[in-house]
Amino acid sequence: MRRYNIPRHTAADGGRGAMPWISEERLAEARRMDLLTYLQEREPHELVRSAPGEYRTKSHGSLVISNGLWYWNRRQIGGRSALSYLMDVRGLELAQAVEKIEAGGGARASPVLPLLPVKKPLSNYDSKTLVLPEQAKLPTHVLAYLQGRGIHADVIRRCLADGSLYEGRYNGEAVCVFVGRDEHGTARFGCMRGINSDMKRDCAGSDKRFGFRIEPQDHHCGALAVYESPIDALSHLCLYPESDAWRLSLGGTSDAALIAFLDRNPGIEHISLLRRGRCGADGSA
Repeated sequence: MRRYNIPRHTAADGGRGAMPWISEERLAEARRMDLLTYLQEREPHELVRSAPGEYRTKSHGSLVISNGLWYWNRRQIGGRSALSYLMDVRGLELAQAVEKIEAGGGARASPVLPLLPVKKPLSNYDSKTLVLPEQAKLPTHVLAYLQGRGIHADVIRRCLADGSLYEGRYNGEAVCVFVGRDEHGTARFGCMRGINSDMKRDCAGSDKRFGFRIEPQDHHCGALAVYESPIDALSHLCLYPESDAWRLSLGGTSDAALIAFLDRNPGIEHISLLRRGRCGADGSA
């Protein structure tokens, strides 16, 4: 059995206390409890209903709980579980947060009804046919344009190599084409960005549930960063290359891509919503 050696500091020992053992099984069990269930059972006085299917907390008025997720607008961080809330918002160490969840009888799935209408399974895709622009022989204009926006050449080449980016032609104009794929690698979404114009357009037949994404080095990574546009995602990767996370573009402001991604990747524990104007490598996201 694998165990985690987690330091826990106390006032009595001057900030350096015993090193409790947290087994992988205990950690996995603690992660199962969602924040809404935790607050309903342990701290119901903290919950304030702000809209149908949406709650806020008394201690943090900008923290919203909805659709099985929580998001703290003030700090622009979020997640699914009570564990991430106790650590990221309350400031508890991992061992303390696990023990706090266990003190109430352990983790249980939320008994409340889903906050979103039940959707058809993601495997039952719409019959729309995605129409992507013709691909140019060489991505010369894309490289020059994105490098001019501050995107590093190695990041551009990485996306060109995996097919999530290519140079296309639309109405005689060179365009950046960003492609979103499903779990089988099939292209389901495409959006175009003009190179010599301000043109921004989704490709015909695009399914918003499959936004452009940049995969992490570790595919078991539980962190997700969400952006409005693909260029925002590329820019943020250039600024923080050491931050290993899934990077997902919504292709606008719709949350369809986020909800679908979380459905397909239930292991996501930490979500950062990065808004336009905060992540441009050249200050112009």
